[in-house]
Amino acid sequence: MSSSQPFAAVDLGASSGRVMLARIGAGTLELREVHRFPNRPVRVGGTLHWDVLGLYRGVLDGLRAAGEAAGGRLAGVGVDGWAVDYGLLDGHGALLGNPVHYRDARTDGTAGEVAAVLPPEELYAATGLQHLPFNTVYQLVAARGTPQLAAARRLLLIPDLIAYWLTGVAGTELTNASTTQLLDPRTRDWSPVVTGRLGIDPGLFPPLRRPGDPAGLLLPEVLAETGLTGPVPVTAVGSHDTASAVLGVPAADGDDFAYIATGTWSLAGLELDAPVLTEASRSANFTNELGVDGTVRYLRNIMGLWLLQECLRAWEAQGDPQDLDALLAAAADAPPLRSVVDAGDPAFLAPDDMPRRIAEACARTGQPVPRTPVEFTRCVLDSLALAHRAAVEQAAALAGRTVRTVHVVGGGARNALLCRLTADATGLPVVAGPAEAAALGNALVQARAAGAVEGGRAELRGLLRATQPLRYYDPSGDRAAWDRAADRIHGETGRKEDGACA
Repeated sequence: MSSSQPFAAVDLGASSGRVMLARIGAGTLELREVHRFPNRPVRVGGTLHWDVLGLYRGVLDGLRAAGEAAGGRLAGVGVDGWAVDYGLLDGHGALLGNPVHYRDARTDGTAGEVAAVLPPEELYAATGLQHLPFNTVYQLVAARGTPQLAAARRLLLIPDLIAYWLTGVAGTELTNASTTQLLDPRTRDWSPVVTGRLGIDPGLFPPLRRPGDPAGLLLPEVLAETGLTGPVPVTAVGSHDTASAVLGVPAADGDDFAYIATGTWSLAGLELDAPVLTEASRSANFTNELGVDGTVRYLRNIMGLWLLQECLRAWEAQGDPQDLDALLAAAADAPPLRSVVDAGDPAFLAPDDMPRRIAEACARTGQPVPRTPVEFTRCVLDSLALAHRAAVEQAAALAGRTVRTVHVVGGGARNALLCRLTADATGLPVVAGPAEAAALGNALVQARAAGAVEGGRAELRGLLRATQPLRYYDPSGDRAAWDRAADRIHGETGRKEDGACA
């Protein structure tokens, strides 16, 4: 048996964080969860915040658990998480308040303020990023004039903030930097057009680093807190969790594939060598984010399983909790495509009372209004499959690519009904798994930097195919029925892009 080395992958999601222990060597890739902890936003004074200190506590507990499972010594640590949100530090490196949640309303109306100075066409030409109302650029404009921003000397995106607390070394990892709408995907540096026109100081960001670059060593106080034996290197990975998840797609070299990274969000698109910055791409609301090994993640953000998660939360609050497995089993037998909604509609962005908003969307488009949890669940999953289809087809057309296989990774890969519906909607075979693609991509970048494995993306993905369980779904059913369902969503305006945010 080949020797392997233990790596801790810290993977921070919008609803929970986890620390995974990966053992990686030539021909070996084993992953197990050693600690999971909740990520519960907190509303204070009318503002929705992340409990970032609670998250850091969870990371420390997870590193302790990983060390105990690995015999007290780790070969490395990497941190990935969600995009766009940040913490501000003063000149002494102290955090200036809890980071604000991207679902907070403070950016309402900010897009118009930015457009008055930098029209959307110019902003897209400079950054290639789809319009999302919570992008970092809008958050910074919304924060103008606040004491915190005035006092700030450093801005760290959330995974970089956690890595800074672990090591004392500040850096800005490139894949997550590319989600800020401040970075030029061609130069892979801050866009002088955007920062100059909007008066944003790029000096707030510490130096850029790429996946595989060293990010420091665990501090003595962290070693003491976690019981680890030093030195333990921290490596910059694809710190945007989708960048790590796309590396975790088990595609064969030369495959014509699309990916859908599913979880709270669905990120559906292609892996390219260069950005697509056309006006057609902007109009279709596709984004050009950077990936591992110089790639571009050409994709669209879709609301994802957030829709179902919020329905479950609403039903529980109403005293009607639902068993998810039973709900999915019943939804599989429910009438297909009875009611569908636009899964990219910004009306679904905020938390609270999701069933009401879904019902209102169905009523507006003249469709039957779901009444039971089973009907709502089938509506959500049919709608996500429709949005997946639109994103895959439009990405391929805009990039001039052919897609023959769809890879579904992330938590949604466990949802057999969603995977089957995605195959039916796209008319393409779906390969589902691995569910922990982000943690696997995180660990693989660390392992390659440490010399535990060698090669490029093809070799890393080959190791995934050889070691990870995958499920396969072939398309079936009536494609015309999916066309008719898409028409119902946008009947009054024609077949506009499903999943696009206004």
